Amino acid sequence: MYHDTYVGGEKFAGEEAIWKDGVTVYAMNYMGRVLGDGFSGNFLKEALRAADKNMPYRGPEIFQSGEYTYRCKVTGDFTWFQGYEEIYLNDTKVYECVFHGGIVN
Repeated sequence: MYHDTYVGGEKFAGEEAIWKDGVTVYAMNYMGRVLGDGFSGNFLKEALRAADKNMPYRGPEIFQSGEYTYRCKVTGDFTWFQGYEEIYLNDTKVYECVFHGGIVN
């Protein structure tokens, strides 16, 4: 079972968790904020859907569409990781989010 909790708006926090046979096996926490005008939630969703199978935490390392650029940096591996993602509209950063997680059993 997969569950994603999310609270907030322009400043937000959440947690994703996965259970297998009733036992928690994975969790990730995230916290982020919108920094400026021009942020697009639709672009963020598009970037997250483009995640690489080798880096499934959030979105790909770099993703571009139109005037938007998504960047994601991760250290660690799926068992224990932390990362930072940001979105730019042209050259202006309009969003940032930090996250960490891993295997919990």
